[in-house]
Amino acid sequence: MEQAERPGLDARPATDVLRLGVLEVRPRDGLATIAGRALTLSVREFGLLVAFVRSGGGIVRRDDLYREVWGGRLRSGDRSIDVYVHKLRVKLEDAVPGTRWIHTHVGFGYRFEPEPFTPFSHHGHGSATG
Repeated sequence: MEQAERPGLDARPATDVLRLGVLEVRPRDGLATIAGRALTLSVREFGLLVAFVRSGGGIVRRDDLYREVWGGRLRSGDRSIDVYVHKLRVKLEDAVPGTRWIHTHVGFGYRFEPEPFTPFSHHGHGSATG
C-alpha cells in the first residue's frame, strides 16, 4: 500500500498509518511504534512526531510546529518546542541506536529524516582515510 506524497504540515495522510522505515505512526489512535515496539510519548511529543512525519523530510519551521502542535503563535523567547524536540529526539535515538531522526537547521527549523550516524563522527576535522 503506497501513501501519496503530500508536502506541508496541513497535508493529511492518504491512509490512517504513516510509515517511515521502521517507524509507524497512527495519528487517529495516538500510537507510534518502531520496529513493532510502542513508543511512550507525551501528547506534545506525539504531535511533533506526526507533524515531522507528514513533512516529508523537508525543513519545518519552529513557528509552523508550534501552530500545529500547540495551536497558537510562537512567542519570542519561548523554548518549549526545543525542549519537546529534544525529548522526542532522545526517545527515537534510544529506540534505534545509531540513527539520527531529527536534524536542527539553526535559524530555519528542523528536518525529520532517519540517517545513520556514529557518535562523535560529526565533531572531527577530517576522515580516518585522509
